Amino acid sequence: MGDYREVKNGQPLRHRVLGIDPGSRNTGYGVIDTDGQRSVCIARGCVRVGQHAWPDRLGLIFDQVAAVVAEHRPHEMAVEQLIFARDATAALKIGQARGAVLCAGLKGGVVVHEYSPKSVKLAVVGSGNAEKRQVQHMVRILLSLSDQPGEDEADALAIALCHAHSMGIPQRKRAAASWRDFRP
Repeated sequence: MGDYREVKNGQPLRHRVLGIDPGSRNTGYGVIDTDGQRSVCIARGCVRVGQHAWPDRLGLIFDQVAAVVAEHRPHEMAVEQLIFARDATAALKIGQARGAVLCAGLKGGVVVHEYSPKSVKLAVVGSGNAEKRQVQHMVRILLSLSDQPGEDEADALAIALCHAHSMGIPQRKRAAASWRDFRP
């Protein structure tokens, strides 16, 4: 297929998506190439910053996500939304980590999309109430991975897959989109 940025009739033959699962201690990332029907994992990993002081964590998250953007040059970035947290302090910290992620993507010139955790699970597993192990299992199957990804990596890859499955679906319908609903 050649370079993922190769174009035919003005459209990329492969579309590169960076999925991010932001966290205050661990931020998972996954890079996939997709044509909207088939997806391939290009890279995956986790930015682990839990041992650092809080302000340093944000800088490290920003720097490492910016490095992933620079290395893999995604067309778009999909980030998990923060919906609800019982602990206000934890919610603020995750929100700040999300801010560092969003800024790294935007500074790298990447178009950013956001998805709720429920819509990600629905798109990848078929149930908005799926458990983490179910997400890990389906990500492994959908991307034909040789090993089980860690929770943070699986969540990030699931977010990227959710975006890949929703490509071509109007923005207003994306939140409820399932892989079953995708039509190229």
